[in-house]
Amino acid sequence: MSELRGIMVALITPFNDDRTKIDEGRLQAHIEHLIKAGVHGLVPGGSTGEFTVLSTAERKQLTELCVKFAAGRVPVVVGTGSTSSAEAIELSAHAGQVGAASVMVVPPFYDPVDLEQLHELLADVHAASKLPIMYYNIPGASGLTLSPAELAGLSKVGVKYMKDTSGNAPALTELIFSLNDKITAFNGWDSLTFYGLAAGCPGGVWGAANFIPELAVELYEAVSVKGDLKRGRELWTKAFPICKFLESHNYCGAVKTGVELIGQPTGGLRKPFSLLKPELQAELKQLLQNAGVKTI
Repeated sequence: MSELRGIMVALITPFNDDRTKIDEGRLQAHIEHLIKAGVHGLVPGGSTGEFTVLSTAERKQLTELCVKFAAGRVPVVVGTGSTSSAEAIELSAHAGQVGAASVMVVPPFYDPVDLEQLHELLADVHAASKLPIMYYNIPGASGLTLSPAELAGLSKVGVKYMKDTSGNAPALTELIFSLNDKITAFNGWDSLTFYGLAAGCPGGVWGAANFIPELAVELYEAVSVKGDLKRGRELWTKAFPICKFLESHNYCGAVKTGVELIGQPTGGLRKPFSLLKPELQAELKQLLQNAGVKTI
């Protein structure tokens, strides 16, 4: 299996209009749009995908649909984290059985686990899935803060990649420069995307790429492939205000609003969350237009 790289989209989960089920047609259309735009991978079932409001059956359905619709064109990295180890292991085993490239695991996020418990969980996930693990490092949600050395040590229990949503640029730098023989770090903090690529991340797991995929891919190509920082800065000038906006509001709500603004229905969000209010929608629409993105 080839190495993960590039723009990995932290995928939204489109619903039907009353949000009672996943909308297969909308999901397929969205994935086709993203792949046509040149993205390098899909990451369904994570925070942006509202995994906390999906049933276990729906999470399995989402995995199967994404693998089916990707059709081998890009890898699918499935979010399988849960507050229950049994569910995380079940979902990970299922992902391995249906053709996912990797599983992304956030540690239990209500009561933080300790390092020993985390190692045990990840080892069980790895054994059940037989897939490389992407560790979802998001201390603000999981309550678990690990040092760069501790993060790199997760390689002993099947972790090959990391999505870093810590916002800690120095720690990310240490992983990129000193510990990259043990774990490959992808940036997952939107407003650090340019920094992460310039510092040497092989890509990013990026929610904004749901609605600015062309801009995201162009930024990656400029900075990571061509090493053209001048062009990268020009592109980042367009993308950064959008990223800052997303981080200033409910993230899932803002991303799905962005997808709606480019003309793709999403079904909205399941309660208790919702799309952005009209005044914030207008603000995001203006940011998109400033970046040269076509909106409805």
